[in-house]
Amino acid sequence: MRRTYLHTARQLLVAIAIGMASAASSPAMAQVGPSTAEVAAYTGLHAAAHKGDTAKIDRLAATKADLNARDGNGRTPLHVAAFAGQREAIKALVRDGADINLLDKDRYDGVTIAAVANDEETLRVLLAQGASAKLVTSRYNGTALIAAAHLGHDGVVKQLIAAGAPLNHVNNLHWTAAIEAVVLGDGGPRHQETLRALIAAGANLQLTDRQGNTPLQLAKSRGYREMVQMLERAGKAG
Repeated sequence: MRRTYLHTARQLLVAIAIGMASAASSPAMAQVGPSTAEVAAYTGLHAAAHKGDTAKIDRLAATKADLNARDGNGRTPLHVAAFAGQREAIKALVRDGADINLLDKDRYDGVTIAAVANDEETLRVLLAQGASAKLVTSRYNGTALIAAAHLGHDGVVKQLIAAGAPLNHVNNLHWTAAIEAVVLGDGGPRHQETLRALIAAGANLQLTDRQGNTPLQLAKSRGYREMVQMLERAGKAG
């Protein structure tokens, strides 16, 4: 009985460890939007940004209110507007002089916030307003493109590629967008389309993870047949 108990306990500990490792490898996990309590406590520009009250944003800007003021998590009004999908508020803040490329406490910018949320329209607005798709963001020293590839947000990935996002950036997990599309994806249609877009854009498919595995080798190890086929075709074309 004691042996069975110990065996079960060890299995549980291993499962917890695997779960923690998986969470740590997820670029989306660190992103923290305003809580209900934080939103309720917002005043001034943060409150206006969350509500999309452009008239109030303009009035406060005219009184020289700090357009880049931070809340307790380092979020500016623009970050709050991005989390809330308040596109007109984003336009008003930028028009009034807010910095569109600042990072919050968790090192996220508006572009990465929209990318992780799969909010293609908010991302489109941010990019049109001059936001950069090239910033190094998150505690993983990644990019919006890597985060979107991880999640299989193929429409977002295509927007970011068109905006000049770095295709071959390597984060501190030693993963590129192409690698994350494989190792953190499910091998399904959206991750396939994500990988296809990266290949078409010219991503370097020879970059490896820390163990020396290419995206092709990783796809083979996971049994992702469709990804294997497209990576093999890309290798032959190259």
